Amino acid sequence: MNAITTPSPAPLRHYALAAALLLSGCGLSSAEEVGAVDTVFKFIGPDHKIVVDAYDDPKVTGVTCYVSRAKTGGIKGALGLAEDKSDASIACRQTGVISFAKPLDKQEEMFSERISLVFKKLRVVRMVDAKRNTLVYLTYSDRLIEGSPQNSVTAVAVPAATPIPVK
Repeated sequence: MNAITTPSPAPLRHYALAAALLLSGCGLSSAEEVGAVDTVFKFIGPDHKIVVDAYDDPKVTGVTCYVSRAKTGGIKGALGLAEDKSDASIACRQTGVISFAKPLDKQEEMFSERISLVFKKLRVVRMVDAKRNTLVYLTYSDRLIEGSPQNSVTAVAVPAATPIPVK
């Protein structure tokens, strides 16, 4: 008599973990880590920390945004399975001569980064305040079902001699 065998759940878990790790790396923005400080010591895996990343505005030469956010450590954090907190702060500064290759949208998402396995993202949105010739940057997190009202905003005043081209 032939016995029907079913696969053991252990290999299936390995496949699920591999898929989760691949998904966690998808869609990451191009940030440069400036530094980090530990906030909680973990016996196994990396410590919980606050990281500060630098993002150059891809459509505005001469503006860099610095975003600080919590990063969960431990085993789940090491495997990319942890959900980071929604707390984040942003400061954008003029770091060179400001120039524009083409007109900007009035409001546009500049970058986003996953802060959980699948459903939660940290976002940075650029808004143009044409009346004041200023670029306003907002950071917040959202989730597939329910986002967080926690946010942070900063602004970069563009010199009057360089008007912001808007679509």
